[in-house]
Amino acid sequence: MDLSCQYLGLALPHPFVAGASPLADSLDSAKRVEDAGAAAIVMRSIFEEQIVQEALATHASTEGHADSSGEAMTYLPDPEDFVIGPDEYLEHVRRVKESLGIPVIASLNGSTPGGWLKYAKGVAQAGADAIEMNLYYVAFDGNENGSVIEERSIEMVSEIKKAVSLPLAVKLSPFYTSPVNFARGLVVAGASGLVAFNRFFEPDIDTEELEIRSHLKLSDSSELLLRLRWLAIFSGQLDTSLAITGGVHHAQDAVKAIMCGAHVVQLVSVLLKNGLERLEAIRQEMVTWMTEMEYESLSQMRGSMNIRNCPDPNAYKRTNYMHMLQTWSPQDQPPGSA
Repeated sequence: MDLSCQYLGLALPHPFVAGASPLADSLDSAKRVEDAGAAAIVMRSIFEEQIVQEALATHASTEGHADSSGEAMTYLPDPEDFVIGPDEYLEHVRRVKESLGIPVIASLNGSTPGGWLKYAKGVAQAGADAIEMNLYYVAFDGNENGSVIEERSIEMVSEIKKAVSLPLAVKLSPFYTSPVNFARGLVVAGASGLVAFNRFFEPDIDTEELEIRSHLKLSDSSELLLRLRWLAIFSGQLDTSLAITGGVHHAQDAVKAIMCGAHVVQLVSVLLKNGLERLEAIRQEMVTWMTEMEYESLSQMRGSMNIRNCPDPNAYKRTNYMHMLQTWSPQDQPPGSA
């Protein structure tokens, strides 16, 4: 079975990639990911706030009179909150790349243009094969226009592409008014691919202590559906590499994602929950299914259910919404659901 694919110009033997997570935090762990059969590995994100904080700290130490810098630093997280600092991150990229035989993709996470984007040059010099840029932004300012947010993100992509020639994937949020239009702007600005989607971690409220609580809940397959819809829409209108992350826990999840147009499938939660051996198990299960269905290659399956190729493109649009609401009955409720 031919599972080979192209992602960000990288030739991969199959589509299963270890997504950004603690799985690459140590050299030993990264090697185990490779041994488990991952086609590529995405490293944990380095954050804009970390890079800015380090720059401010350097400035404050050399310009003692710059009180404004010291004050600005108080708005940023403590250095202890981060697993690895900017300098250590570059060294870790270098060591991982030297030790692994699979592509290593560095991850930058930020939301505003600025000098921190030049950090991408250090990532390239450290040997990364590509960069994944996570555009995680909470638009809480009611005076900020949505088009301004999009233009700012496109500017960030342009800045990185001016600094480096590495392939750049943009990890998107699903919360844009016109995602395809925005995605097209990112591609025009230099993005080589899109990743759908980053996960918004929502704060909870402790009603007794009157505190905001945060905890990380790993994904499950229920998160897949939003991503399938937009993969099907993106792949039917954009000529770019596409990745899915969030919600792939079984071989059928991966099959659906590829049918909707994904070039690669990023696995994170399923590996953290069930161990690295699940990667090979999912791959083998997909091969078995493809053989039974008489597929000969991954490319034969890719995009077969996107808006351009599926039997009923309207199922991805408003028509499906109306149909679901008008035809629902109590018998449709899954067993055991409330």
